[in-house]
Amino acid sequence: MKAQVDAGHRGLAKDFPEQVTAPPKKPGKNASPDEVAAWEAARKAQSSRRIPVEHANAEHKQRRSLQRYIGRREYY
Repeated sequence: MKAQVDAGHRGLAKDFPEQVTAPPKKPGKNASPDEVAAWEAARKAQSSRRIPVEHANAEHKQRRSLQRYIGRREYY
């Protein structure tokens, strides 16, 4: 099983390349337009694969707030 992570976890992807994938690094300022276009396509493809997981995580976090609310749920 391979985990898809965002750019903030690139070090984790470097330590465990067979288990974790991160988006590619941004090309430098002197990169050709072809390299920039390839980077954008790869970044967008990796982000599209992560969207369903992020939405599933967000749904759990939205329901978590109801556990902390101590008033009547009808008024929340």
